[in-house]
Amino acid sequence: MPRLNRGVGRLTTRLNIAVGAYDRTLPLMAGLVDIDNVVVEYVTAPLEEIFARAFDEQAYDITELSFSNYLYLTSIGDCPYVGLPVFPSRSFRHSAIYIRTDRGIQGPRDLAGRTVGVREFSMTAALVARGVLEDDFGLRAADVRWRYGPACEGDSDPIVRMKPHGIELEPLTHSANLSDALRDGVIDALVAYKPPPAFLDDVPNVGRLFVDFPALELDYARRTEIFPIMHLLGVRREIAERDPELCLRVCNAFEASRRYAIERTKESQAPFTSLPWAPNEMERSLQILGGNFWSYGVDANRPALEALCRYSHTQGIITRSVAVDELFAPVTLSWTPS
Repeated sequence: MPRLNRGVGRLTTRLNIAVGAYDRTLPLMAGLVDIDNVVVEYVTAPLEEIFARAFDEQAYDITELSFSNYLYLTSIGDCPYVGLPVFPSRSFRHSAIYIRTDRGIQGPRDLAGRTVGVREFSMTAALVARGVLEDDFGLRAADVRWRYGPACEGDSDPIVRMKPHGIELEPLTHSANLSDALRDGVIDALVAYKPPPAFLDDVPNVGRLFVDFPALELDYARRTEIFPIMHLLGVRREIAERDPELCLRVCNAFEASRRYAIERTKESQAPFTSLPWAPNEMERSLQILGGNFWSYGVDANRPALEALCRYSHTQGIITRSVAVDELFAPVTLSWTPS
């Protein structure tokens, strides 16, 4: 496939961009897609490290950000970045809830009054999982006793940026990490963005809350038309204010990279991915979620964005209602990917 050069002209701007290496970003990193008139140094690292360095050190010109933590910092006027409506990471989170199966937990409402672990209360995976529990099953975040700590052995200490209003949230004190706490029965359940060792190692009495999570996620997608957003792209505010047009060029380049990946995943002659049935899975996803299931832009994602803002407020993370349009560089609010 030919190189996708989105424009011509003298390269005048130099930026560093920190982002995960995904199929939808690799065309940019590999030089198959350019940002018009920009020389880019791409940086990739564990996402927790990227987020921490971005929020605390402003280490990058443009960076992938945790949506939930970005929303919180923006709500208090303390975020060094302004959002671009580019969403590198999305995921359903019914699968993210793990339980002790010997505690009489038969369904979500049985978690009321229980002790539940989470690496960071404000992480987006937990925000979405709790939103689903409240919207679909009537379990509020305030109904649960929350404990935070490292996810597993070797995990870094979580960064606690806020204490949620009206929520019991305390550090884990009786185990080194959340996976061990679940294994040992110190906590009753755990919300985690990847399966904890206690689950992967087939520890007795550890399982998922939703065993048939694929069916529930499919039903959720059909009912709500939401494919939950986990991360967004952010640009340092002074850059966005100095050169608003650059924001649009960055958005266009990330959209071209996303389209490159989607189209290549459909190929069967020489498969783009290592998954043997990837083209069939792509077709299935298109049938279930529609032709623009992984979309960029504000308007195309307004229901998902409004849900995240609502979840954050009802879960005590942000203390005021935040409108979606507050979160993005003004020049990008009317941007339509093409």
